[in-house]
Amino acid sequence: MARREIEYMLQAESVIKQYRQPESVITAVNRANIKIEKGEFVAIIGSSGSGKSTFLHICAGLDKANAGRILIDNEEITKMGPDELGRFRGEKMGFIYQRHNLVPQFTALENILLPTVMCNKADASYQESLRELVECLGLSERLHHLPSELSGGQCQRVAIARALINNPQMLFADEPTGNLDRKNADEVLSLLLKIRETRGQTLLMVTHDLAIAEQADRIFRMDNGILKLERDYIGGNKKTVDTF
Repeated sequence: MARREIEYMLQAESVIKQYRQPESVITAVNRANIKIEKGEFVAIIGSSGSGKSTFLHICAGLDKANAGRILIDNEEITKMGPDELGRFRGEKMGFIYQRHNLVPQFTALENILLPTVMCNKADASYQESLRELVECLGLSERLHHLPSELSGGQCQRVAIARALINNPQMLFADEPTGNLDRKNADEVLSLLLKIRETRGQTLLMVTHDLAIAEQADRIFRMDNGILKLERDYIGGNKKTVDTF
């Protein structure tokens, strides 16, 4: 029986991020490596200030590393110029943050459709995606409400729909349930994973919530900028690993 060739959606190689201060250099990310297969859900945990969000932002092309390289679907984004990277992110990536970052003057629907406007998408190209997302996320009765008229959980659902409206292959989430109570956090995560399962997206999530991290295929821990594999799922069983 032939071995399955592994297809990676994200590859980060020897990533270093440093901040220079008058009398010292702070290394936020220290030679971090990771490979994430297509369709995989990977969680990164760690204490505040450990470098996990910085690493996520570098992987998503939102921040620049001092050294190393990032490949998304075999395209090296660390070599791309601003315009090329912007187009690539719009086509391939979606982003969900701890704060929903909705435009307060826009309705829920207008916020969801922002990425389609930025990528000059024709209406017909996203109508089916919009219908599916609105139905799955339970937003049909809230589309014409402003963010100020929505609950925290509803705002985060709108943010998820916005991240997924262009049907990206790679989804980045930075503490996506950090501002929600337990009930809303569980509901939002359940919906996010349901959509991911249906669409087959690859998901990289930074979280401090171990209950959420436990649902990932693999868990990494960031400690003082060093990334290590903490828990691997092999044959459906958890296996603790001490080193990366």
